[in-house]
Amino acid sequence: MAQNTTQENEIITFIRRRDYELIKELGQGACGKTVLLYDAQIEEHFVCKKYTPYSEESRKELFTNFMREIKLLHEIHHENIVRVFNYYLYPDKLAGFILMEFVDGMEIDKYIASFPEQTNELFLQTISGFSYLERRGILHRDIRPGNVMVHENGTVKIIDLGFGKKTRSSKDFDKSISLNWWCEPPDDFDDSRYDFQTEVYFVGKLFEKIIQEYGISHFKYLSTLERMCHRNPSFRIQSFSEVDKEVRSNQFFEIDFTEEELEIYRRFSNLLCGYIDHVENSTQYTEDIGRITAQLSKVYRSFMLEETVPDTAIVLNCFLSGNYYYHKSGMPVIIVKNFLHLLETSTDEKKRIILSNLHRKFDALSRYEVESVEEEDAPF
Repeated sequence: MAQNTTQENEIITFIRRRDYELIKELGQGACGKTVLLYDAQIEEHFVCKKYTPYSEESRKELFTNFMREIKLLHEIHHENIVRVFNYYLYPDKLAGFILMEFVDGMEIDKYIASFPEQTNELFLQTISGFSYLERRGILHRDIRPGNVMVHENGTVKIIDLGFGKKTRSSKDFDKSISLNWWCEPPDDFDDSRYDFQTEVYFVGKLFEKIIQEYGISHFKYLSTLERMCHRNPSFRIQSFSEVDKEVRSNQFFEIDFTEEELEIYRRFSNLLCGYIDHVENSTQYTEDIGRITAQLSKVYRSFMLEETVPDTAIVLNCFLSGNYYYHKSGMPVIIVKNFLHLLETSTDEKKRIILSNLHRKFDALSRYEVESVEEEDAPF
């Protein structure tokens, strides 16, 4: 693989700093104050989070949290999680700024109070966002109504990873923070444990509170929600992946997929997964359905006159990012053509269900660590 490098010790100096117009202050969190800025050159608003902790005594300690939030945000690319655009750090002064996407909307409880008919869709989007964090091994650790926003266009945005944590081993699930929780804590805390099952509990309690407070009677996933909200983890759903799989399992039929659409999806997904032998544990799934559609359309044009796809990897790479072992050739072009047409003509809701079901099939594939694979085999 070619590597893009610059000359050793070369420093690139930007000769002009960008100026922003301060619009208003938005709020104060544990690690920083947020303000709304306007960039007149590109006519866009941004949120800027300035490192200004509540407690001056904790300034050095919390600066580590602030830097960790920046690192986590730069790893994340998902439509239901706030985007980070840039950052400015001054470690010698324990100062810094994060420039982020402006979510022009409301906290999720207030949004549902105004648009209760969207509760089911917002629940699915929230589960999708936290499922992504779970797959990336990232704990949010501060799940509350104010940290789940809804854009005015109806898109959920999970914000504020100031207490977020990247998990690499079981030790990372030790409970290391104590917050003023807005609901009764789960039994996990009795064992000083905070893991992804704990996050399932807090997301469940968030929606339980909203549904009860606003008398939402049309929520479709009550049985799943009840199992998310068990204080005892022995009776609680274990992961967001399980929640996601459970709530979407029957949706192919609920939103009226035709028999032809079902057949197109099943042929493509079964064939696609059949070409994959095993997948490296660190391999990620592409989450942006628009990007998948555009990329698949581009690669389809490169082999549309053929009978079979020359190299299956060019199709697989539309959906997977990382290493995997696969069969190189044999996929019929007509299967790809029909699936691409299905994506291009489906509603946004159908597209999300298609992608979610495809990801569940990927979850079932055989996994491997890099060291455990025979040397004579060559991963893509």
